[in-house]
Parts: sequence; C-alpha cells; structure tokens
Amino acid sequence: MVTPSLQIYANVKSYSIKGKLLRKKDFQTLSESRDIEELVTRLKNTSYSGAITEIQKPYSAKKIENALRKRQIELHHTMIQASGGSKVLYAYYLKFILHNLKIILKGKILNKTQNEIESYLNLRAEELINERDVVLKAFLAKDIEETVNVLKSLGIGEEVEKAYSLYNEKKQIQAFDLHFDKSFYENLNKTVKNSPDFTIHTLCGMEIDFYNIMTILRGKFWNLDENHLQHLIVSNTSSESREVFTRMIAADSIKNSLSELSSTKYKDLIPQEEDEPIAKFERSFERRIYNTMNAQFVRIFGVSTIIAIVRLIDFEIRNLASIGYGVEQNIPSQTVLDRMNVKD
Repeated sequence: MVTPSLQIYANVKSYSIKGKLLRKKDFQTLSESRDIEELVTRLKNTSYSGAITEIQKPYSAKKIENALRKRQIELHHTMIQASGGSKVLYAYYLKFILHNLKIILKGKILNKTQNEIESYLNLRAEELINERDVVLKAFLAKDIEETVNVLKSLGIGEEVEKAYSLYNEKKQIQAFDLHFDKSFYENLNKTVKNSPDFTIHTLCGMEIDFYNIMTILRGKFWNLDENHLQHLIVSNTSSESREVFTRMIAADSIKNSLSELSSTKYKDLIPQEEDEPIAKFERSFERRIYNTMNAQFVRIFGVSTIIAIVRLIDFEIRNLASIGYGVEQNIPSQTVLDRMNVKD
C-alpha cells in the first residue's frame, strides 16, 4: 500500500523529472546532428549526459539506445521505490523483461549468433530485481525449441507456445509481439482492477484499449481466425468495449473493422485516407496516449502522475532512439521528427 507521505514524495519526484524532459526544439537540434559522433556530443549537453558518457567508441545508434534504456530502467525502478512499491508501476516495469525475452526468441528464430542477440539485450531491469536466471537460461538455450521449453516454467508459458505455433503457421515474427504483449496487458489489467484509484482505471484502460484495437487490426491483416483474435483480447470491465471488439473481429475488412469505432470515444482517430490505415491509426492513438499522460500533471498529487512520468520517459527514449537511427542512416531530420510524439 502506498502511504500518503510516500505518494507525495513520488509526486514531487515526478514533477522534478517532468521539468527535465526534452522539448521539441531539443529534439530538433539533436536530429540535425551531422553524424553519430556529433549526436553523442549534443546528448552530453542534456540530462542524459551521465548515461551517454559511459558509451565507448566506436559510437552507434544501437549503443546510444542501450545506454538510454539503461537509464530509463533505473529511473523506473527509482519511481517504484519512491512510491513504496506501487504494483501498477511494477506491472509496467515487467515490460523491460518481456522485451528481452522477445529479443531472444526472435534471435533464435532468425538463427542469430549468441553475440548478435546479446548486443540487443539490456539486463539492467533483471539485475535490479534479482531476476536474471530465467532470461539467461532462455538466452543460453541451444535452439528455439529449447528456449520455448525453458519459458514454459513461467506464467507466460501458454502465450509463448501459442506465439511459436502462430509463427510456424504465418511466418510472421511479430507473432511474438502479439502474445507477449497479451501477457503484459493482461497482468496490467489485473493489477489495475485491484486499485481503488479510478483515475488509474481510466488511464491504463486507454492503453489496454490501444493494445486490443491494434491486435485486432494486425490480426485481421494476417487473416487470423476469430477464435485466435478472441483469445488475444484482454477483457476489461466495460461490456460496451467487449461488444465493440467483438464487432471489429467479425468485420469483413480492416476498413469496416475501424468503422466500428465510429460510435466510441476513439472515433476521431479513424484515418480518412485509404492507404496505410493501421499505421495511421496507431500513430494517432499513440499521440492520444502521449497527450493524456502529459495532462496528468494538472493534478497536484495523484498516482496517475507517477504512472504518467514513467510513460513519458518511455516516449522520450523512443524519440531519442529514432533520432539515433535517423542520424546513422542519414534520414532527413524532418522525416524523423514528423513520426515522433513531442511537446512544443
């Protein structure tokens, strides 16, 4: 249970971190770097200086992202402690561990070497909560089948098996994203349901809706059957939402599936253009989430503010990772900025 004194402390810390988040002009300056070395120099003039200083030459976008993710994990862990061990914050924290497991499984599928897989792993999250064993066992498994067997011992074992089966059927490596995300959002949903704070129900409920809608759209794109899609849906307390999702699943096209949202609070997110409807809807919904997280800071003290700051940090790290990739690949600055969620 979060005591009032701890919640106040965590809220003050949230506001402090919020004040140090980068602004649009900061991202623009970073994205205009001529090369990775200049980007590293510019990042040293931000609040990420400590993390960036640890990077060894030769610099790369991957090294930058890894260093930034490490700092993100440490900040998230600090907020869990500051809040007195918030279960909702811990549920979000588990996403770092699931991310590593996805990297390992995808690496095994693609026949990557141990060194190649390891270069994408960041075990700081596991280190901070003393949970490295299962991830390391999965990493050291000789092939994908052994990796799947190792993960059967976890609560996500059923989803791992289903993901592997779906991959074998569709040859879509994103099958692991669908099923691992299902485990993450299902756990988040259960945790939120036990919280007496209804602001959290609304805040996290929107993210669960995002997962459900995007899963339906991607599943229809892959021609998944209705039973499989129904399995992937994370149920919440709203019977109205369940009915909308059921109609979306039954729709005969992606366009008609999206049109089922026209009677919901997400109707303004439905893309008007015919091309790339899934990608456009995803970007619009992510922007809604980003704006909603920023809006939590009109509250003086509340758990939603603490949740919002860890989510805003995640958006910021994703932006910086995109900039690193863009600079490395010589992608025009404006192209990178147009796809980011930033605050003026």
